[in-house]
Amino acid sequence: MKHHIFDATILRAYDIRGIHRQTLHDDDAFAIGHTFAVMQQDRGFGPRVAVGRDGRLSSPALSSALIDGLQAGGGEVIDIGCGPTPMLYFAAHELDTGGAIQVTGSHNPPTHNGFKMVMGGHSFFGDDILALGETSRAGLSMRSGGKVASEDVQPVYIDRLAAKARASGLSVVWDCGNGASGPVTEALVSRLEGHHKVLFPEVDGTFPNHHPNPVDPETLDILRAEVADARADLGIGFDGDGDRIGVIDATGRQVPGDFLTAYLAQDIAPRHAGAPIILDVKSSEAALRLITDSGGKAEIWKTGHSHMKRRMKDIGAPLAGEMSGHIFIKDGYLGFDDAIYAGVRVISQMVESGQSITAFMDSLPVQHATPELRIDCADTQKFGTMDQIHNHVLNRHDEGNVNAIDGVRVRSADGWWLIRASNTEAALVARAEAGSAIGLEQLIDEIQTTLNAAGLEWQRP
Repeated sequence: MKHHIFDATILRAYDIRGIHRQTLHDDDAFAIGHTFAVMQQDRGFGPRVAVGRDGRLSSPALSSALIDGLQAGGGEVIDIGCGPTPMLYFAAHELDTGGAIQVTGSHNPPTHNGFKMVMGGHSFFGDDILALGETSRAGLSMRSGGKVASEDVQPVYIDRLAAKARASGLSVVWDCGNGASGPVTEALVSRLEGHHKVLFPEVDGTFPNHHPNPVDPETLDILRAEVADARADLGIGFDGDGDRIGVIDATGRQVPGDFLTAYLAQDIAPRHAGAPIILDVKSSEAALRLITDSGGKAEIWKTGHSHMKRRMKDIGAPLAGEMSGHIFIKDGYLGFDDAIYAGVRVISQMVESGQSITAFMDSLPVQHATPELRIDCADTQKFGTMDQIHNHVLNRHDEGNVNAIDGVRVRSADGWWLIRASNTEAALVARAEAGSAIGLEQLIDEIQTTLNAAGLEWQRP
């Protein structure tokens, strides 16, 4: 019987993630595979598991150890090789597997890596990950029947991405950032109308050109410059594993994930009258109003791709989106976060509706809002700190103005502000939005006061 104990920092709310050969080791990957395969079969989802990996330098070794572990647990592995995380989700659907695991560090530094998991058609996260850790600690015996085969799903995946896509008359720059989306994007755009330029499609786990985080404005500087140089209609960037999108309009403006979702809602909501459309807790009130105006029922939910996918299934939402660039489309697609497909839907909507993303951005009211503000806070302290913040807020604000679904979101007469714990970084995240510049400064003051009350010093922007 094999017993295994994980470093306490790697079992996270959405996935398993750590620093390779510091907090995350190849024997961890073996244990994850072994335990996952046993749990999947014991839960009645059968032995078949799809496995993919991103382009990080540590991904081949971790994937190999994971597959060995899955086989030790009696898993029948279908290895789809290197590709974006949404291709792994697609493979799980297409091949009808009971589970799926992607080896990926997402947008984290090159030394980091981890695992995103699906079991029984649902994200495997939260209590599932805690149960995996406990089961592994208790010990598992080897099971017979394990085997592995390879499957190339990329051609079928590209067929699905390209189906019904429209790009006639558009000029688009695509930035793959040397992440796992590069080969798929190159193959896709060769089948699209219009003019397309693909930046950094070569998969390189050192990310030599820029860090693959399409929400960080600095990582979009090259894309912004290329859009300007080509006089393109828009630029589309991806994170390291292709499940998060960043969009630059023709004037160089970054389109936040909540407003990108609101743009897509203009097309999707009328086909699903009154259906819920979900934004995460960091999203703008203006984006919520746009969704309502489009005929959707706007709802705020917890940040995190796993939370959002579970909520979509629970309430039958055709669309959801996060500030971080995870966009989930169930309308005509499969409901998971696929940045490449989201990009295709944006450009297709531009052609079909006649409204460019630039014109949409021009139509928005003037915003007085911060970007996401990061406050350093150790992983071991951030949730305890949030308990202090929650208590402080309830002592100072009417409970009816406090949304505690994920951190604390406080509504005031002139806007709202938020503080929540990041589930992927050693940090708290804050944001504020007001009806005026003066009102915004007052909300930032409230954030600073609240952080100070919890013992955190923060240099405000």
